[in-house]
Amino acid sequence: MLIGFSGGISVGAGYVAFLTVLNIIPRLTQLTKSVKNVHHYEAAVILGAVIGTIFSLWDFTLNLSFLLLAGFGILSGIFNGMLAAALTEVINVFPILAKRIGMQDRLVYILIALVLGRILGSLFQWLVYNQ
Repeated sequence: MLIGFSGGISVGAGYVAFLTVLNIIPRLTQLTKSVKNVHHYEAAVILGAVIGTIFSLWDFTLNLSFLLLAGFGILSGIFNGMLAAALTEVINVFPILAKRIGMQDRLVYILIALVLGRILGSLFQWLVYNQ
């Protein structure tokens, strides 16, 4: 129990350090022009981590309607996508990638390819592997 608790503390500390050092949440609020709601973003990250931990530790199911689950899935996907977009914005992954492969003028096509690949991969996993 002590080893598991220590591992959880170290992973949690690394996650918080990752978000703090790279200024992910403030940058996300700047991109979405919702700086006044920064506390809501922070609360969502904390609440998501706590609820995710509870769901992974205890074995229980929630009998929710399909529409409620679909809404929850869409909102979770939007939040995770925005968090990933803020991360890539902070570390300038795409401009560096485009410059290194000599495609600065085609950066939009790289972004579209990445987005479509992510969508198709998610749909493939959902439709094929979850059956």
